[in-house]
Amino acid sequence: MKTKVILQNNFSTVVIEKGELISFIKNNQEFIHQKGNKGWRNSDDEMFPVIGPTVKNNFRVHTKNGDAILDQHGLLRELDYNLISSDETSAKFKKEYIKNTLVTNSKFPVKSKEEHLNWPFNFTFEKHFTLENDILKIDFIIHSEEGMPFMLGYHPAFLLSNTGKEILEAGKEKITLKDVYKAGSNAFPVLGTEKITLKNINKNDLEITTIGFNNFMLWTEVDNMLCIEPITQYTSYTDQKFSEENMSLSKGKNEFSVILNVL
Repeated sequence: MKTKVILQNNFSTVVIEKGELISFIKNNQEFIHQKGNKGWRNSDDEMFPVIGPTVKNNFRVHTKNGDAILDQHGLLRELDYNLISSDETSAKFKKEYIKNTLVTNSKFPVKSKEEHLNWPFNFTFEKHFTLENDILKIDFIIHSEEGMPFMLGYHPAFLLSNTGKEILEAGKEKITLKDVYKAGSNAFPVLGTEKITLKNINKNDLEITTIGFNNFMLWTEVDNMLCIEPITQYTSYTDQKFSEENMSLSKGKNEFSVILNVL
């Protein structure tokens, strides 16, 4: 697979590295957190088939097909994307998993006691990028057996001014970086909405609209980046036991979208 795919039109440039969004530039303004900068080692990622830390559940998730061993945010991020197709303004990537296959846990042994992860269902996970004018659309398509339990979260990180003065607007709610800091590792919940706007300093604002998620959570520990994460479910601040009883159930094919719009 090509290491990098570049999407470009007269308005914007997008760079994707092995399925990871590493750059979205409009009018010479970068909107994506750059790998290697302080804050987080990545620029985007996915959380699937669970969101949140599973340590409180002894790393087990209970399903009708038996118990799975999953670390924080699931196992999808441990799999590699394959490039399906690409052209000047679009690219499609896919990950495939065969049920009960053992996957090496990159958190072991420093941050986890579980060396291998597994999931008792087959699935394919597609990530499609489409660039149209000022808008970057990211579609997620999940194929699995009907009734498979899952949660889904998208985990992009956005580049900030390093002033600490950015705010976010979701309906009538205004959220500061100080609010996000206070939430800590739990992440700050913004629930029951499909749209949030990042009010940038010294560059255009960024509107993030979603289809199918209906929730966000916000996380950062630094002033130069912010993770604005569309999620299907918020699992922090609870004593939730991970099982299919509190997860979504697959329709066989499930589709979700995230639209990044430079205002």
